[in-house]
Amino acid sequence: MTASRPLHFVTLLGSLRQGSFNAAIARALPALAPAGVSISALGSVGEFPHYDADLQADGFPAPVQAMAERIRAADGVIIVTPEYNYSVPGALKNAIDWLSRLTPQPFAGKAVAIQSASPGLLGGARAQYHLRQSLVFLDAHVLNKPEVMVGQAAAKIGGDTPELSDATTRGFIATQLEALAALARKLAG
Repeated sequence: MTASRPLHFVTLLGSLRQGSFNAAIARALPALAPAGVSISALGSVGEFPHYDADLQADGFPAPVQAMAERIRAADGVIIVTPEYNYSVPGALKNAIDWLSRLTPQPFAGKAVAIQSASPGLLGGARAQYHLRQSLVFLDAHVLNKPEVMVGQAAAKIGGDTPELSDATTRGFIATQLEALAALARKLAG
């Protein structure tokens, strides 16, 4: 794939709350994308029913199928998630469990970046570690560096409709998106 070919990434948001720090980061991504890269949001993980093999036996729910198709069609995925109880939020894990059952696997061979934000100092590091473990099973190619963990997010994200206002954080996220574009192009050959 040539460096000039446009790329399209999708964002998978692990938070259900519109006013969350992580939702604000996800909304900021299209403006931070490098030239030649577009970014759009996937549907809400809140639309997925709780994973149940009996439901799966009746067929995959429409929101699961729709998200899987958009992931397959994308050049890369950006997962933006909070940390709940030192791990991945249940709604995100549930979505990954549903998506993991599909063939062909939507994440297989896909370039993936992880971003997290937290009011605490670690910025969601433990959630990212656990998410990386799940993505190994899905055969995703997770970007190693730079990692984006936005600690003390309340000082960097604010407003009535929360926005990522911190210039340093915006720049760091833009650098990660450039690295994800390079990985996606490398994987495509």
